[in-house]
Amino acid sequence: MEDLFKALGDENRLRILNLLFNYELCVCEFEVILDLTQSNVSRHLGKLKSNDIITGYKDAQWVHYRIKGEFKQDNGMLLEYLENKFSTEEIFIEDLKRCRAYMESSYTCQTINNEKELVLSLFDSIK
Repeated sequence: MEDLFKALGDENRLRILNLLFNYELCVCEFEVILDLTQSNVSRHLGKLKSNDIITGYKDAQWVHYRIKGEFKQDNGMLLEYLENKFSTEEIFIEDLKRCRAYMESSYTCQTINNEKELVLSLFDSIK
């Protein structure tokens, strides 16, 4: 249990989980939505994955992540608590707004790789 709370004891990992409550995303999508570097995102995903909180599947050259079904089943009360907090704290609300804008656009991982600045411009009007 101590390792689980260590894994959850980082704001960026909580921001990632907040998005994964609603969407499956890959590293490049986390990068632009959360404005983090690829290495930072990968490190945080690795910590969540090593604690059996998330899982990933490969789609061409991208790996998409989601919360593990077993983790959801075994930690319902914890997830309910987190969802409640995510819905009331500003940073998590803003992240979700950015994620929704990205998901509603026609942009893909390929767009991020080829035209990252274009994708980032999506978020200029969000706040």
